[in-house]
Amino acid sequence: MNIPLEITFRNVEKTEYLENLIREKADKLDQRAEKLSRVRVKVEKPNEFLESGNPYRVVIEMRMPPERDMIVRREVGEGDMHDAVDVVIRDAFEAALRRLEKAARKVRGDVKTHPEQQTTAVVMRVFKDQGYGFLRTVDNREIFFHENAVLNGDFDRLEAGTGVHFAEEMGENGPQATSVRITGKSGAGSLRAGPWGVEIHPGYEE
Repeated sequence: MNIPLEITFRNVEKTEYLENLIREKADKLDQRAEKLSRVRVKVEKPNEFLESGNPYRVVIEMRMPPERDMIVRREVGEGDMHDAVDVVIRDAFEAALRRLEKAARKVRGDVKTHPEQQTTAVVMRVFKDQGYGFLRTVDNREIFFHENAVLNGDFDRLEAGTGVHFAEEMGENGPQATSVRITGKSGAGSLRAGPWGVEIHPGYEE
């Protein structure tokens, strides 16, 4: 493969078979993705006691420009407790490949999103202790929002740069955001200055 690959084992015996398996699977990721710049794989067996589910954790971190990380995890307790470590590794790489393919379809525009999933603003400032904040919209306006306007109890997840979709209404002191919904599972987005004002670039994490 043409990209740097880092493999870490913790409480799992490092064998040539497992290393070769990881390199083979990572090479397939490299072949299917156009812009991977790094892959990190961590295989570990935590010490916590489990009554069921596999005892292994596999974390695959894929870096895509511009310096964005896409992380896939196969967690302890998922699947069958008798799953061997190589089975867990294969499952994790299959999930990573699906994630890359989905991201590629989004870039190509093959995946149609519902209007409420589209990023229409980003969080500029949020005051957690006071229960409010301000958004910067795609048309470069700053708009107030209250904690109660954030859907799904996600106010505590908001931070500067989080991409959101919102509705707007007139409040006592002017326009304010309602029905503020984080776009994407990660809620990550970025704000950049473009030639026509603000450009919003959702993050890779979905």
